[in-house]
Amino acid sequence: MADNQFGRDAVSRRKFIAGTGAASVAAIAGCSETSDGNGDGDELSGEVIVKGSSTVFPISDEMAQRFMNDHPKVNVTVDPTGSGGGFENHFCPGNADINGASRPIKQEETNHCAENDVSPIEMHIAGDALTVAVSPENDWVDSMTFDELAQIWGDDSATMWSDVNSDWPDEELELYGPDTTSGTYDWFTENVNGGSHRTEYEGTEDDNTIIQGLENSPYAMGYFGYAYYSENEDRVKALKIAESEGDDPSAPSLQAASEGTYPLARPLFIYPAEGALQREPVYDFVNYYLENSSADWIADEVGYVPANQDMVDENMNKLESAAGE
Repeated sequence: MADNQFGRDAVSRRKFIAGTGAASVAAIAGCSETSDGNGDGDELSGEVIVKGSSTVFPISDEMAQRFMNDHPKVNVTVDPTGSGGGFENHFCPGNADINGASRPIKQEETNHCAENDVSPIEMHIAGDALTVAVSPENDWVDSMTFDELAQIWGDDSATMWSDVNSDWPDEELELYGPDTTSGTYDWFTENVNGGSHRTEYEGTEDDNTIIQGLENSPYAMGYFGYAYYSENEDRVKALKIAESEGDDPSAPSLQAASEGTYPLARPLFIYPAEGALQREPVYDFVNYYLENSSADWIADEVGYVPANQDMVDENMNKLESAAGE
């Protein structure tokens, strides 16, 4: 993994991208895999605080570990507080430098930040194939439509499997999902349920708790980010999803999410605070994050769709603008 060579005292990242052209994706990926051992990484010191989405957490945590390997005097802490919980309780009050989010920031959150002179900068850094899963013992359903999901997860919702389909068991639904502070909860509520979400379910910010719940009962169902499914494919069964009746259902996969053929594909974001970017450790960490956001290991090791070059370019331009370059 290369040391971060594109901070404020180094050559402009925009010029670097322009110079590398179409080869920059490969160059960035290569930078994430090798280290020349040069640069002044050991001189950088300080703290970077990252809060927010449990879905974005695996990417940010891996970025933090790799960055700290190159810069051992910088402490990057990453806590999965939920997208909304991170904005409300940490980022907007000015107590975090970066917030991860599995949905765009809300207007009321932007207003809250403004009240505290915090200016969030939206950066689309990856893609997810949000996964709906059941117990491996579930042998009556392999796919669902948005309408069937809304019957289960919506506000006026089913209590028994047979309430949704008479061919399904006359057994109570046991539901596990993200807490109300989660961006995954918000995204699912808006895009699948039509704006409402049932309250009778086991909500958590720990996606591993959802996995355990599905393992323990054949009548359980839950939803979470694809990275957690890819780590636990032998423990749960993912459902194929069709947006409408008659559509061909699609299984969650990074390829389907990248191609736009999976109905629950969604963008993932980080929001650094403009003021925090004036501090060198924060700037350099975000710069490193963006440089590596197109690296193959994001798909291979974390389980998300890496950024494409247009996303990298746009984010780098935002970073330079925020830092006054």
